[in-house]
Amino acid sequence: MAGNRIDSAGMKRVVFRDMPSRVDRSAGLARISRRVLLGLFVAEWMLVCARVCLARPPFGEANWPEGLLLVLAAAATFAGMGRELPLQNVLLSGLIIALLSGAVVSLGAVTGVPFGPLAFGKSFGQQLFYPLPWAALFVWMVVLLNARGVARLLLRAHRAAPAYGLWLMGVTALLAVVFDLGFEPFASRVKHYWIWQPAKTALTWYGAPWVNFFAWGVAALLILAFATPSLINKKPGPRPPDYQPLALWLLMNGLFVASAVANRFWAAAVVVSVQCLGVAWLALVSELHQRRQSAPAISGRS
Repeated sequence: MAGNRIDSAGMKRVVFRDMPSRVDRSAGLARISRRVLLGLFVAEWMLVCARVCLARPPFGEANWPEGLLLVLAAAATFAGMGRELPLQNVLLSGLIIALLSGAVVSLGAVTGVPFGPLAFGKSFGQQLFYPLPWAALFVWMVVLLNARGVARLLLRAHRAAPAYGLWLMGVTALLAVVFDLGFEPFASRVKHYWIWQPAKTALTWYGAPWVNFFAWGVAALLILAFATPSLINKKPGPRPPDYQPLALWLLMNGLFVASAVANRFWAAAVVVSVQCLGVAWLALVSELHQRRQSAPAISGRS
């Protein structure tokens, strides 16, 4: 009898070991969904690029292609974050960013503080409530989460530094400001998502007062201070670098370059192109440095 019990237990162990686990199936589905969402984003990005470059854009004056691109960018971003974070953390971070950015954007639209005097146009999407368009929340989520992903790539070699968290927030906020430099001409001059009222200062960037970019940086730091705890991986370990945020970052900025060239906004085209090249180069340098650090030490010749 004892032998029979041992044999049956052994058979059960073999059977359970050979059966695919539910975790493996869910991981496979998550991987497929990430690839599908990223592929859909790239396809929609190509359509929107064609719309800003061609004299007769596909779908005419419709605004839904750009809105769908923004939704797909957010979906691909959240799916990519799921590689390291639990679903509840991903959703919580998005909710925090949406709530805080919604409050800041609403305050700015009503009072002109902190971004400067602007008025949202109908092409920026339906309002959730006056004066907040739904698309503003998605812009902030996409920008901050992908900027943080890019900043993590740039700072990979300094993860053990005592002030790494502060550096990560600072670089993320800086990237958000740099992103807005390319986004402003596209949003206000090409798509008319908002209109800047005449500013008191002559220092503007395609209509946007310079205080707007300072406000973007401060608002990004404020939002990150609340959202960062939900973005920390509670079970850290050796993981391969995630290049999806960099890919999304470069594609979104590439759209702004195409729009700037098509509309002869040469200053914007140069600034955004330099920014893209600089970020890509820094990411490459960081990767090469990380590989050198991870390589086994080579003993000297005897």
